[in-house]
Amino acid sequence: MTPPPRVTITQVAAEAGVSTATAGRVLGGYGYASSEVATRVEAAARKLGYKPNTLARGLVTGRSQTIGVVAADIDNAFYARVLRGIGDVARPRGFGVILTNSDENLEREREAVQLLLEKRVDGLIISPCDVQGPEHLRSLIAGGIPTVQVDRAAYDLAADSVTVDNRGAAREAIAHLLETGHKRIGIIAELEQTESASLEDFVAQAPYSPVAAETLYPSWQRLLGYLDAHRDAGVPVQTRLIRRAGAYSSEAARSEAIRLLEYGHRPTAVFAADGTMAHGLMQAIASLKLKVPDQLSVVCFDDLEWMTFMQPAITAIHQPVHRIGSLAAELLLARIAGEASVPKHNVLEARLNKRDSVGPPPRM
Repeated sequence: MTPPPRVTITQVAAEAGVSTATAGRVLGGYGYASSEVATRVEAAARKLGYKPNTLARGLVTGRSQTIGVVAADIDNAFYARVLRGIGDVARPRGFGVILTNSDENLEREREAVQLLLEKRVDGLIISPCDVQGPEHLRSLIAGGIPTVQVDRAAYDLAADSVTVDNRGAAREAIAHLLETGHKRIGIIAELEQTESASLEDFVAQAPYSPVAAETLYPSWQRLLGYLDAHRDAGVPVQTRLIRRAGAYSSEAARSEAIRLLEYGHRPTAVFAADGTMAHGLMQAIASLKLKVPDQLSVVCFDDLEWMTFMQPAITAIHQPVHRIGSLAAELLLARIAGEASVPKHNVLEARLNKRDSVGPPPRM
């Protein structure tokens, strides 16, 4: 089908009885026009079915009315819900959203950022691969591109961030297991990047380390919560129960979970540090035909829909994911509009939803 001819701003101006420049100011949202003139122009635009040329308007205003999002893994339900929160704020304010993916790869993140800059986005929301503040993000911010970080944050970047209290939420979850009587609690976590020489060194140094938890990746923050809860309860940590998947991969998590659960003196409970780790853990439990919670109690970080459908339903930490996205969008749009305050680091609370996957430890 041949599309109908595009209605031009000149036609709208003629219909409204004003100059093309005046119609352009009204429909472009810049400059001055009286309320009476604005009403006539807007009525003419509606009557003729005028659609604004966003590219032309961008050349005049210097804005594209789009924001870019660099997600770490668009296959992850977490980012789908964050994106929904971003869109729910951006769309009513006239902004479109362009989504790209880094796959947790620093080079791909650089490429994604460059692509979005070439698309002339007005600002970026990004889940950075490197929480030490990589040079390409420093250059981006120094160049005046409004930027907001989500899920994890490089605190030495001059950029707002929205994260959750990973350490506190994990601490609460492990405390719940300890209060139920569990002493051997396993953890399956990504734990991909750290400056520590080894996992053993990190565990040994954690109580004395001057490094702020906020500067670590979420999985390491959640491991700190695991260690905190054990220390609070006076229960020794068994390093062999800490399993490092090394990647955001359910298959890697499944392999580590099987190694953990086939261990002779296996844990009586396991904590999965995110939704991907939880998926791999549940696959391992199914393949080993273990009964939850009779033979093994389970708690997960990330409260995904399938966890409520399981039998038994899974006890999980619920992150305010939609709010992460909506708050990130609010912060970014404020920066685009000219707000120049110091960076705001927002740490949201997560809650533990207790269900049926936790019971007393089995007699072994």
